[in-house]
Amino acid sequence: MTNSNLQLLEIEDLVVNYGSPKNAVDHINLNIAPGETLGLVGESGSGKSSVARAIVGLAPVRGCIRFEGKILSDLGRRELRSTRSRLQMIFQDPYSTLDPRMRIGDQIAEPLLIHGILKRSEVRERVAQLLERVELESAMASRYPHEFSGGQRQRIAIARAVGLEPRLIICDEPTSALDVSVQAQILKLLTDLQHNQGLTYLFIAHNLAVVRQMCHRVAVMYLGQIVEIGPVEEVFDNPQHDYTKALLDAVLEPDPASRHIKPKISLNLNNPEEIMEVGR
Repeated sequence: MTNSNLQLLEIEDLVVNYGSPKNAVDHINLNIAPGETLGLVGESGSGKSSVARAIVGLAPVRGCIRFEGKILSDLGRRELRSTRSRLQMIFQDPYSTLDPRMRIGDQIAEPLLIHGILKRSEVRERVAQLLERVELESAMASRYPHEFSGGQRQRIAIARAVGLEPRLIICDEPTSALDVSVQAQILKLLTDLQHNQGLTYLFIAHNLAVVRQMCHRVAVMYLGQIVEIGPVEEVFDNPQHDYTKALLDAVLEPDPASRHIKPKISLNLNNPEEIMEVGR
């Protein structure tokens, strides 16, 4: 594996098993450099979300996960808690991750207080700044989750994640539950935040057009294993594994005759109608 001094996240020989005969994740190796966006693609059940859950400590694992040069399983409780503040996750369904009984300002503030990043007297101003950073009005802090659209709730989830000033954010299908036009807005927001804050993303998605636009490299998962990995353009334009070829062939083309041609997938974030969905 590449020199750990150059990598923000390193995964070595990772196994995730939930008690079944087959591993959900089967001895994979992966690394992500600072400032990079690595896409993770594959059909449902291929192990993508299990990788994400393993990284943030929500799945039983074997193998080594190293973040910022430290092996997570070797850390004590206090150091692990501090480390995890720099490693955040955004989920597919923002509503399920928000407490319907809490005002959204309190939910954004909660991790800041838990990790001792701010005093209570500083929270209100910080919450207002975070809401504005994700292009919501600061006055919205007093509202409840049900008062927001799906896209707005995802912005709230993003505000809560970036508030801790993380180095790595795992995006687990962050736009797949949203309308096409809203997807483009959220993707542009994530791109802008990456440029402004130097964020690193592990970007899990079905939509190959989104992956090609958002990611520097892509890893393809099949039956718990990574079957192909490389720069996005290289993998998409010259796939080597049959499963990768099958994923690319599944992109729906507006002209049926064009399905016999290898698709050139692209996405203009300023023109959301160009987003193309992949068969799941």
